[in-house]
Amino acid sequence: MGRLWHHHGGVEVVRYERWHLDGIVALCRDEGWPSLAEDPERAHRVLTAPGVTAVVALDLWTVLGFAYLQSDGEIQVHLSNIIVAGSQRRAGVARALLQGGIERAGGIRIDLITDTAEPFYESLVHKRMSGYRIYPPFT
Repeated sequence: MGRLWHHHGGVEVVRYERWHLDGIVALCRDEGWPSLAEDPERAHRVLTAPGVTAVVALDLWTVLGFAYLQSDGEIQVHLSNIIVAGSQRRAGVARALLQGGIERAGGIRIDLITDTAEPFYESLVHKRMSGYRIYPPFT
C-alpha cells in the first residue's frame, strides 16, 4: 500500500499511488471542485509532479481524504489542496493528512489559502496573514 505515517482509529495516511485516483476524483466531484476532477490524467500528473507530496487517508481500500503539498523540502510547504469525505469530517483525518504531508514533504510550516475552512485552520496553531490568488497575464 505505501508507507504508513499515521494511524488514526482505523485510518492510514499513505503516499499517493495511482489506484487512489478514482477515490480522489470522486471526492473532488462531490465537493464541486473541478480542477482535479475534470481531467483525471492531469490530476495524476499533478499528484506526482516534482516537488509535490500527495498523501491519502484510507480506511482499508476506501479513500477518505487526500492532501497535496508543494515544498522546498526544508522550510516552506504550501498546501495546495486538502479534502476529507463529508462523513469523515471532524474525526482527525485532516489533521493526520497535514501531519503526514509535512513529514513527507519536509518543512517547518505550511502556508495556504482557503475560502471554505477558516474554522478548521483557526483551530490549529497559526499566524493569520493576507494572501492573494493571482492569474495571468501579468503585463
